[in-house]
Amino acid sequence: MDLQLKGARAIVTGGSGGIGLAVARGLLAEGARVALVARNTQRLRDAARRLGTADLLPISTDTTDDTAVRAMVDAVVAEWGGVDVLVNAAATPSGGAPAALADLTDREVAADFDTKVLGYLRCARAVAPHMVRQGAGRIVNVSGLNARRTGSMSGTIRNVAVAALTANLADELGPHGVSATVVHPGPVEPKPPEVRAVLAETTSLRRLVTAEEVADVVVFLCSPRVAAVTGDGISVAGGNRGAVHY
Repeated sequence: MDLQLKGARAIVTGGSGGIGLAVARGLLAEGARVALVARNTQRLRDAARRLGTADLLPISTDTTDDTAVRAMVDAVVAEWGGVDVLVNAAATPSGGAPAALADLTDREVAADFDTKVLGYLRCARAVAPHMVRQGAGRIVNVSGLNARRTGSMSGTIRNVAVAALTANLADELGPHGVSATVVHPGPVEPKPPEVRAVLAETTSLRRLVTAEEVADVVVFLCSPRVAAVTGDGISVAGGNRGAVHY
């Protein structure tokens, strides 16, 4: 199937590694041009070197800074004339045992929220006028399976908030031809073998998904062919064992 992404102008935040980098690689393989966005300049350079293509525009940006986000989008528009796709994946991944209620600090929750929820909002707010003007656009927010289960107080709060943000974007921008979806990955390989074995038992497939498998779904959602899907969340986690969502 032709995803009709050839020549598309895409922004991928969190693009220096993990799911963001895999998404960038997938979009490039479909013929899209990709603005690769990350906070760490050296990691961004290394990622751009690995991708090695003229269709790549690396831009070092901290998505917790609204002025920096707007400057990044302006740079993409100046280079390519517009934005067709935004993939928000810039967030600190969950890792280790989540803090118990008594140990969870305001600062931790606020930092998670500022980076993931407000960071995604800042990027969507900056690209929306360009997408609305051209009457088309795709926004895909990478959230997490904590939106659908307990176990990490801060993780659940931020990921549920991303889902709520996505639904609101879909309703407001939909009449202008812009759709928004949210993807909920579970834990992604690589993990230490002992951790991987435990986490794998929580999935229907009894294995962890890879960043590339998540990216395949995200790239598909970036396609104009999927414009009828908006506002909803899609789990890409190998199944959330024991849970029913409808």
